[in-house]
Amino acid sequence: MNYAKFQELVTAREGFRAMDDATATGEYFSDSCGDLYTFYLKVGRGEVIEDISYFTTGCGFGTATCSLLVEMARGKTVAEAAQIDESTLSAALGGYPEKKKDYPERSIAALRNAIENYRAKCGAPVTSAPADWTTPLPAAVPPTPATTEELKNGARVFHDDGKLTIKLGSIT
Repeated sequence: MNYAKFQELVTAREGFRAMDDATATGEYFSDSCGDLYTFYLKVGRGEVIEDISYFTTGCGFGTATCSLLVEMARGKTVAEAAQIDESTLSAALGGYPEKKKDYPERSIAALRNAIENYRAKCGAPVTSAPADWTTPLPAAVPPTPATTEELKNGARVFHDDGKLTIKLGSIT
């Protein structure tokens, strides 16, 4: 592992911010450790990712991995960003310690959810993940509150079929 690169990524926290005017967002919640990953995309002409940011409740490895993914995806088309895989992300950091090897999978799952949400929002057909995606997209858990007004009140926790989903923010 390239610890100097890791430290640089954690210190700079490139892209660590919420984006109010995002074209699409995507989340991933790790039930193994409780980390939440959210990616925000601002997509422009030609489906180029003009801006990308993230929020995570994770540790330094989560921050470093998401920051690295921001660097890799910014300026690429949505299709190009969708092709970034775990091995490419891991290699860019020189590997991960054994106990942290799933961090690329987590951050890429959140990015791919944002991409799928973008495609759905723009009317592009949303199909299953391309064959070369090694991480399946997590299934969406529908919110259980009775009204949209309940969602506007901030963070909510939903339980469904043994899964826990935490929804941050509000719907506008």
